[in-house]
Amino acid sequence: MKPDEKGFTLIEVLVAIAITALIAGAASMTTFQLVNGTKRSNDHMTAVNQVGNAGYWVSRDAQMSENFTVENLTPPEFLVLGWTEEDIGYEHQVIYTLEAMPGSNLKRLMRNHSINGGSNVITLVAQFIDPDPAKTECEFINGTLTLTVTASPSLHSETRVYKVLPRPD
Repeated sequence: MKPDEKGFTLIEVLVAIAITALIAGAASMTTFQLVNGTKRSNDHMTAVNQVGNAGYWVSRDAQMSENFTVENLTPPEFLVLGWTEEDIGYEHQVIYTLEAMPGSNLKRLMRNHSINGGSNVITLVAQFIDPDPAKTECEFINGTLTLTVTASPSLHSETRVYKVLPRPD
């Protein structure tokens, strides 16, 4: 360049473009990883919360129960529990069912509670439950209720096993 000319050389412009491209590439990769990591983390927390809810409600009802039915149930029934409140004589029945989720092969765990055969209170306990018997099942063996539940909201799944001892007679 001559001393009286002003402006940038082609080399300076190319170096500036290369530096800008590197910064933009690094920023976009960081943003992508942040968004992708957040989605995975949210899916994992959803799965953990769903199996936790299922374990809480089934454990709660099983500890109050006097009788359990886990075999020979007609789908969508998953578990039937019953107990009587000794002081006032109320008879409780809780039926857990696995119901279809729209647009998915996963299920919702529903709790249907009735007192003295009266009106039912239906509660959504958990969603995204994998209905495969190898992943979600309920067994009553040797006086212990064992609940295995798997939730799969997306790519991540969470499985927990709960062992519940019923109340003593």
